Amino acid sequence: MSDRVLFVHARLLDPADGLDRPGELLVENGTIAALGPNLSRHGLGADVRIVDCAGCCLAPGIVDMRVQLREPGDEHQETLATGAEAAVAGGITTLAMLPNTVPPIDDNALVEFVSRRSREIRLAAIRTYAAATKGLRGGELTEFGLLAEAGAVAFTDGLHAISDALVMRRALSYASTFDLLVVQHPEEPSLSAGGAMNAGEIATRLGLAGITPAAETIMVERDIRLVEITGARYHAAHVSTAGAIDAIRRAKARGLQVTCDTAPHYFALNETAVGQYRTFAKVSPPLRSEADRLAVIEGLRDGTIDAIASDHAPQDQESKRLPFPSAEPGIVGLETLLPLSLELYHNGSLGLLQVMRALSQRPAEILRLPGGRLRPGAPADFVIFDLDRPWRIDVTALRSKCKNAPYDGRPAQGKVTRTVVGGRTVFGLDS
Repeated sequence: MSDRVLFVHARLLDPADGLDRPGELLVENGTIAALGPNLSRHGLGADVRIVDCAGCCLAPGIVDMRVQLREPGDEHQETLATGAEAAVAGGITTLAMLPNTVPPIDDNALVEFVSRRSREIRLAAIRTYAAATKGLRGGELTEFGLLAEAGAVAFTDGLHAISDALVMRRALSYASTFDLLVVQHPEEPSLSAGGAMNAGEIATRLGLAGITPAAETIMVERDIRLVEITGARYHAAHVSTAGAIDAIRRAKARGLQVTCDTAPHYFALNETAVGQYRTFAKVSPPLRSEADRLAVIEGLRDGTIDAIASDHAPQDQESKRLPFPSAEPGIVGLETLLPLSLELYHNGSLGLLQVMRALSQRPAEILRLPGGRLRPGAPADFVIFDLDRPWRIDVTALRSKCKNAPYDGRPAQGKVTRTVVGGRTVFGLDS
């Protein structure tokens, strides 16, 4: 392959600059050299390879800030390699994996292991969070400074809330010393213990123990008070309730360093998807009411919710095909992240640049990673997708090792045609 590639007949999208127009993009030696209209008229030379985008959108590669990859420890569910393959098929060029592996990622060696494997796989760039507490046990803090030097992008206890207020205050204070980010799973465990789905009429009718939305709101509000004390950077993951979103909205208005993300299932589905005990619709936090679903969309619309993450959580059949209370929570989402997010554009809820900002620009900014923009000198990490191509989601065709998703047969509009990482096509016609 030539080291110089010109992508022509593209609809260039860059939310950071408000760019949405036809144009061309030139890649040289793995970086973006130039973009604009009619670059091909400037005598680029015979060594330039031409890629015709056929009018498709060319946007910064998706930065997925919440992914479970199961390696090391549970490679039968997902590995770094299979996760990376699914990621690039979904237009994701960078992903951040949670530290809830076996053993947990709480020391430098495991952070460096992920970095090394990512370089060997050579698909999407895989970054990792480090555990905020040793062994994810919610007690003794890990060595934030050393783990950050090793490459950890932020600190979290993954699927578990840091429930002890004193431990959380210490984590935020410690993180603020190094200007690092603490990410919280916002769920007050004493209010969610034993729950299987969202508390309400449907849970009562099904005879399932409910999880009150207040469990999320109370944890977010507590943490915001601790952010006020410490001045730290704080991120609430996969917010799903109107109460938590409103609390974050008010915190931002006060100038606190608070950000948050949500996942597609919290705006594409509501609690009715549980149906008759459909365990593939069991997630943590649970699918919420229609009012909460609409609040998530409004939070995305007004910018309270900064990012959309896949919340990719592969589970094997043995973990899902159980009675609802016993089944493990989680949905695979790497390959459905973009099409489900584009539903927000197609149904008129968000503008196209708003969707792409939540998928690429804001996650990159929050985690302070390269990418998320189309600009000369930036890494040539981008996705090309047909905005209007109709198709149906087929979970059996997903590249993830696990197929636990409630979207089988769901109509979708918008499909990835090519993913480029470091100037190389890693998914598409010549991948």
